Amino acid sequence: MSISYPRQSARTRRFSLGVPRAFQIAPDESRVTFLRTRAGDDPVTCLWTLDTATGEEECVADPAALDVPGEEDLPAEERARRERAREQAGGIVGYATDQGMRQAVFTLAGRLYAVDLGTALVRELPAQAPVFDPRPDPAGRRIAYVSGRTLRVIEMDGTDDRALVQPESDQVSYGLAEFVAAEEMGRMRGHWWSPDGGTLLAARVDETPVQRWHIADPANPDRPPSEIAYPAAGTPNALVSLVLLKVDGRRTAVAWDRGMFPYFVAASWDRHGLLIVVQPRDQRSQRVLSVDPTNGATSLLHTEHDPVWTEIVPGLPVRTASGDLVWTTEDRDADTRRITVGGKPVTPAGLQVRSVLGVDGESILFTGSEEPTEVHLYSYAGGETTRLTEGAGVFGGIRSGGITVVTGARLDRPGSETEVRTPAGTHPVASFAETPVITPKVELLRAGDREIRTAVLLPTGWEPDQGRLPVLMDPYGGPHAQRVLAVQRMYCEPQWLADQGFAVVIADGRGTPARGPAWERSVHGDFVGPVLDDQITALIEAARKHPAALDLDRVGIRGWSFGGWLAGLAVLERPDVFHVGIAGAPVTDWRLYDTHYTERYLGHPDEEPELYAANSLIERAADLKRPLMVIHGLADDNVVAAHTLRFSSALLAAGRPHTVLPLSGVTHMTPQEVVAENLLHIQVDYLKSVLAR
Repeated sequence: MSISYPRQSARTRRFSLGVPRAFQIAPDESRVTFLRTRAGDDPVTCLWTLDTATGEEECVADPAALDVPGEEDLPAEERARRERAREQAGGIVGYATDQGMRQAVFTLAGRLYAVDLGTALVRELPAQAPVFDPRPDPAGRRIAYVSGRTLRVIEMDGTDDRALVQPESDQVSYGLAEFVAAEEMGRMRGHWWSPDGGTLLAARVDETPVQRWHIADPANPDRPPSEIAYPAAGTPNALVSLVLLKVDGRRTAVAWDRGMFPYFVAASWDRHGLLIVVQPRDQRSQRVLSVDPTNGATSLLHTEHDPVWTEIVPGLPVRTASGDLVWTTEDRDADTRRITVGGKPVTPAGLQVRSVLGVDGESILFTGSEEPTEVHLYSYAGGETTRLTEGAGVFGGIRSGGITVVTGARLDRPGSETEVRTPAGTHPVASFAETPVITPKVELLRAGDREIRTAVLLPTGWEPDQGRLPVLMDPYGGPHAQRVLAVQRMYCEPQWLADQGFAVVIADGRGTPARGPAWERSVHGDFVGPVLDDQITALIEAARKHPAALDLDRVGIRGWSFGGWLAGLAVLERPDVFHVGIAGAPVTDWRLYDTHYTERYLGHPDEEPELYAANSLIERAADLKRPLMVIHGLADDNVVAAHTLRFSSALLAAGRPHTVLPLSGVTHMTPQEVVAENLLHIQVDYLKSVLAR
């Protein structure tokens, strides 16, 4: 029985199920651990090991084999973490190991489990439920975890479960990451073990000053609204401090100028000591501080400054075996983000560093881009930078000793690939992901003088004598995300859209990653001009390349999140170019979005109110002349539904017809199978109804 692409994509969570991920390498190089579901349509994730000598894989923890209830009652912290991480699967979606990788710990339905990675023996430990973010100490003697905003420890044998510290109020937590850290900084955790396992560094988060928003479920009026602490632009953030907690209960506060540097960005604790990274609210600098674990005093190790903003690079800070700080700097002359070791740039100009994946001795593993549509794996050691991956694609990995795990996806083939490279040979890691029923045929262009990376897809089998096609622009278009990458899977949905009778154009304009710091900062204070201009440039170039295919008298645009804002902006600002828009979860008023993201680009709304007005869709509501559909999940706690409801009210007040599609029970993601599938059909029908000849 054949299956439609929309149903297959929804059922497989956009083909993410069955893909191996979250790899770790044992220090003795004997095994690799990873997560994977058992099939491409199975949402239950299991924990696996791979024997590096033989390549044999073993499932060491399968939720189906354990007496575990369903996930309907997940802890609120875990639901929030999955939303921040855009996690679409269930089961064992995260795990942590001791330093020797002899044991791993994880949670299921808020309960704590430990597994011996050698024998695959799984034990439930009698921890205080609900359990969140368990992490064993390096020696594997005890486990730290959070329950009810309290940081606790339990011995690995299940005895002596105790709280290390009690929150002073119901607005205080220990060991958790606050909203902006998880959503915008990439910091998903809030506690770190010392190398000797005797001390924990814990984040203390006080949400007392943060305004409270309430997210109701209108489809179920008997349910009370959920209250969230949401730090919208210009409003107070959570107060974050750090405390060193001895396992015997003694505590020491970490001291730094939290008034000037309120954002706690990252921590790293290795044999050289404890490092933290802090940032001021305007984000124009970052400080790397060394922490004395005996008294909590800090000393300045490094400062990075930029007149616009400093970028948080994943994987930092780390140190080499000799103790040199690994960091990044932005070479303005070469317009390149480069790795520094001991303050000296070591990676070549022109190679845009994207993330640091780890340090092994004096060797640094990282990802970078020479061509922005590709992400490759690199190693720096001995004064030389070596590329470890070949061909057009997007790659990542980890390394320890003689073992390197390389993951990747390519443009010339479906799915993903993973291999474990050892001195004795290479072992592939199986992917159980389904192969899409559709094979995209994509053309990658460089549009205009700025060489905007652009993808064009036409209907399968289309010939020029069949007549010109309505155009569908399908962007994200904003910071920290790309749609035009050398990955075949990314173009399956655009190809399906094209096969419904459209020419699909996707463009990554100014503000998107991997084109250099100046490119990223060109949207500072102004999303509207650069972002919209680059979409139009890409559209014109695609039409120039395919004059018989693209009908510029029939152009639609759709997008989600920042792309939803862009879709709404396009029909409001340039109705001469864009004839219909579909805005999914759009940020219609940047005052309603979070502090860390919004203030980086637009400043503080009390100081730069004109920038917020200039980038607002609500301020433009009276300008709507084209059909517009706005889609929003009513349970969205990232871009809350108030964005769409206030925008709709402004449109109505201005007498501007529009369509609103509310999604009951849906968050910023749309993992529900029926919702995800039918959303595609609804959008296509709407576009066709407007763009038909």
